[in-house]
Amino acid sequence: MSFKIKINRIRRSVMQSLTSGLGNSSNVNKGTINPQQVKRVLISRPNHRLGNLLLITPLVQEVQNLFPNATIDVFIKGNLGPIVFENFTNVNQIIRLPKKHFDELGNYMKGWLKLKKNKYDLAINADKNSSSGRLSIQLVNAKFKCFGEQATDLSSQFSDYAHIAKYPVYDLRHFLASVGMKVPNTPIPNLLLQLSPEEVAKGKALLDAIVRASKKTICLFTFATGAKCYSVEWWAVFYERILKEFPDYNILEVLPVENVSQIHFAAPTYYSKDIREITAFFKNTAVFVGADSGMMHLASAAQLPVVGLFSVTKTDKYAPYGTKSVAINTNETTIDDWIQAIKNSLE
Repeated sequence: MSFKIKINRIRRSVMQSLTSGLGNSSNVNKGTINPQQVKRVLISRPNHRLGNLLLITPLVQEVQNLFPNATIDVFIKGNLGPIVFENFTNVNQIIRLPKKHFDELGNYMKGWLKLKKNKYDLAINADKNSSSGRLSIQLVNAKFKCFGEQATDLSSQFSDYAHIAKYPVYDLRHFLASVGMKVPNTPIPNLLLQLSPEEVAKGKALLDAIVRASKKTICLFTFATGAKCYSVEWWAVFYERILKEFPDYNILEVLPVENVSQIHFAAPTYYSKDIREITAFFKNTAVFVGADSGMMHLASAAQLPVVGLFSVTKTDKYAPYGTKSVAINTNETTIDDWIQAIKNSLE
């Protein structure tokens, strides 16, 4: 085990010990919240992964909908925040911690100090299981603080409460109701990376340069990290079946940053490291088919149908949703089910 891994484990253990007693909204929130007086909101999700940032976009949209006159600051890690939250008109400031804080201790401390200097009407922890998230809400200067903990078991009220993009919204609604605000029972917003018309048009031009514009495109992503990645043999069978079942569609593979293919580059390919360009490219395709990954969440954020393939991770926590999207547990289904799921998403 490397020194850094050991240090990170110690850090997580220390953080969990330090924050185990934090996160009781009832102890810090007094009075009734007036939505008209909420002008500045903090959303805390100190994490650097693309998927985790995309998964808080429903919460950002919820805050925009509930408090249209408020600006939103986002407390995160890494450099992807400005890319993910570009064109979210209510997002004002992105407060960033460095991705590798042991390499940039000075900037790490500056991020926390900057957070402490601001004043908010409402501060929200986007992940109730995050020690850093709870700590940030404890430290911040805010009139109302939503730590994410609930005395009530909301999973008994909402069948989809376990989903990592949805439970922060349910928790926020429950919290706001507890401080006297009427909250509409509307559908949970979908993941979203807001694209400009120019970006969408560029995505179409890129797609049309690779495959025939006269046919709709099925987009495959054959890679994933660790055990989530299906084998070359698995994909060989599935890819041949897709070719057989969908002769009237373009079949195209979007490649990962590693520039590898589980189908040996048999299909036309698209490769980019530009997250917004990839999203715009997805936006012009008919359906995304791939394993649970950051790329799958990016396709969801493009708001096209997604057929998510799951073998090791929990579908109730990470499933794509909205726009005819579906999660398939490939351990419990057959290739006929997977093909039918693609057909249903294309209808």
